[in-house]
Amino acid sequence: MPGSVPRIVMKFGGTSVGDLERIKAVAERVKKQKDAGCDVLVVVSAMAGETNKLVGYCDNLSDLHDAREYDSIVATGEQVTSGLLAIALQKLGVPSRSFAGWQVPIRTDSVHGKASLDTIDGERLLGCMAEGMVPVVAGFQGVGPDGRVTTLGRGGSDTSAVALAAAIKADRCDIYTDVDGIYTTDPRIVAKARKLEKITYEEMLELASVGAKVLQTRSVGLAMREQVRVQVLSSFVDGPALVEGELPGSLVVDEDEIVEKKLVTGIAYSRDEAKLSVRRIPDRPGIAAAIFGPLSEANVNVDMIVQSTGADGTTNMTFTTSKTDLPRAISTLESVREAVQYEELATDADVVKISVVGTGMRSHAGVAATMFRTLSERSINIQVISTSEIKVSVLLSAEYAELAVRALHTAYGLDNV
Repeated sequence: MPGSVPRIVMKFGGTSVGDLERIKAVAERVKKQKDAGCDVLVVVSAMAGETNKLVGYCDNLSDLHDAREYDSIVATGEQVTSGLLAIALQKLGVPSRSFAGWQVPIRTDSVHGKASLDTIDGERLLGCMAEGMVPVVAGFQGVGPDGRVTTLGRGGSDTSAVALAAAIKADRCDIYTDVDGIYTTDPRIVAKARKLEKITYEEMLELASVGAKVLQTRSVGLAMREQVRVQVLSSFVDGPALVEGELPGSLVVDEDEIVEKKLVTGIAYSRDEAKLSVRRIPDRPGIAAAIFGPLSEANVNVDMIVQSTGADGTTNMTFTTSKTDLPRAISTLESVREAVQYEELATDADVVKISVVGTGMRSHAGVAATMFRTLSERSINIQVISTSEIKVSVLLSAEYAELAVRALHTAYGLDNV
């Protein structure tokens, strides 16, 4: 970073600013960072439960509400938090000013409810920091091409923080949550799960995409693209000011920063899965397009796909989607039944996806074999398999979720990290 003063973005989620006492505690933490000699920019979410309440207001008034008005309403939660935190900082003697997304400005496209970032002009924020102030920016929101308020979708404050860190060329983006870092797996399931000191962007992106809820997927992808160092840590564990060399959380960094690459870094699971099987389809060219084209047009995201062809000239297509997309997927497939000419559509929402992730897979064989053997030894049947360069995922019956995660955590030696 230019100059000798560390420049840090601190992002606080809803539980961290859940009430006035927690907002006061956040102000104290920001003051410590400022007193340690850092230039600080803060990004905040709405207070815990506030966004759900605002969404409920919209839904109660109209099922088919105007998306532009929806964004205007739900964006107010972050604006309230940013103003309250600025007041709390001022009370501590820290000059501060709150910014709504449009005041930065954070420019987005015009897709209300799940807008994509376009550009961020960091000059006003940098000018504010140069004057010794702490800007507090409302996360989750921006301004569209027509000047209307837009929101970035669930978890959008993480994306706001990473994007702002890139815009002001921050040394690091600290994401404060209700957990103290990134673990090898969910410590609520595996008592021997260990906190990771560092994890690569690619590994974190894979873990986030397959169920790990520590960071929002879009924020990790943006951090990887912009090379923003991200740290995950708890806002409920007090400690020294976070100067260089005192990093109590988990760092998400470029692969070059990690000397020893483990075979498997972490294990994630997702219960938000549903399986669909389109059975006995005439096996002809273009059948996959006839099924997945309409699903794409209906905005149904499809993940694991398996096609099996029988000797009788028919084929079966099995794939997964999220449980929330299941009703729309069923409706779409029923609407194309005559065109596709399938005989049966079977669904199962009682499934779980288990994934093992690690950059070490690139140079080591046998990761999948270990997974399959471990599950077989416990009589756990695998329904669907998918792989990438650094990930192996399997779909299992939901009843085996915890047993599978514990067994795999042990099988890959993660108990002893």
